[in-house]
Amino acid sequence: MASHAIEIKSLYKIFGPRGADYIEQVKSGLSKAELNAKYGHVLGLQDINISMPAGGVMVVMGLSGSGKSTLIRHINRLIEPTSGEVLYDGVDVCRMNDRDLREFRRHKTAMVFQKFALLPHRTVVENTVYGLEIQGVPAAESEKRARYWIDRVGLSGFENHYPNQLSGGMQQRVGLARALTNDAEILLMDEAYSALDPLIRVDMQTVLLDLQKELKKTVVFITHDLDEALRLGDKIAILRDGRVVQQGTGQDIVLAPADDYITAFVKEVNRGRVINVETIMKPLSGNPEGMPVAKGTVLETAARAMTTAGQSTAHVVDEANRPVGTVSLDTIIAAMVTPTSHDAEAQQAA
Repeated sequence: MASHAIEIKSLYKIFGPRGADYIEQVKSGLSKAELNAKYGHVLGLQDINISMPAGGVMVVMGLSGSGKSTLIRHINRLIEPTSGEVLYDGVDVCRMNDRDLREFRRHKTAMVFQKFALLPHRTVVENTVYGLEIQGVPAAESEKRARYWIDRVGLSGFENHYPNQLSGGMQQRVGLARALTNDAEILLMDEAYSALDPLIRVDMQTVLLDLQKELKKTVVFITHDLDEALRLGDKIAILRDGRVVQQGTGQDIVLAPADDYITAFVKEVNRGRVINVETIMKPLSGNPEGMPVAKGTVLETAARAMTTAGQSTAHVVDEANRPVGTVSLDTIIAAMVTPTSHDAEAQQAA
């Protein structure tokens, strides 16, 4: 499989009857405000270039109106682009004919919505088999697969309930079970957890992360919540006014925000839960000292382990248990605190 399942290249979307007429002017510097004032068209996406990792979680983040929902709807072409490419394993979704696009939507992609989008007159199991019915999968096989995924998302015993008998979190589990029953390679999740209470939301993030460890789907997850983005994303792209402001890992974004806008975003982040020990470790000099801490351990966990063990120094070990660096408790605690420069920049940005 390609290392990037989805490649978005030079993607533009101008909303309005004659969007294509203004694409060159936008490329030459016509702003969103000018396009709207002069021509009555709206610039939805501008020169989007994102490589989405195969088998990983790509989070697209931004505030309302940033273009993130518009972007996710280009992946299964619910919205037609004005120009650019959306490649899935090298094939441009934007150039597929009707038959290929229908097959792609049915078999390769599944969507999980913020408002659950369950059919109220169907039970949990009937909602879950819906995609398989459309594919023409025999009823017995459909139901067997549906019951398996209903169980996996923690809804065993609720198969014959109707959506209005379920809480919001349970309804979203049905939405996830339905998407997984389709066995699609790509999961598109548009603000899937935004309508849920905070604790249920964290619970659903855990369900997704646990399943993802095993399933390795290509997940595109839209959110306006940075904590959610950092918890879920193997890679994050931050949108503002239809443009990508920054993309990279959560650590990249927290440690080196690209501008004042992102600095203001990351100021409140609990850095101890995002930054890994290997990011701040120093090279080993001489024999490893202190207790071992595995690569990939976040600072908060490392600090807790070292404090419990009464150790002020630790050495970082790789997957094969080989020492690769050293960290001190003081360094860890210093790295967990937001730099004063970030505070100052964020106050200016505000």
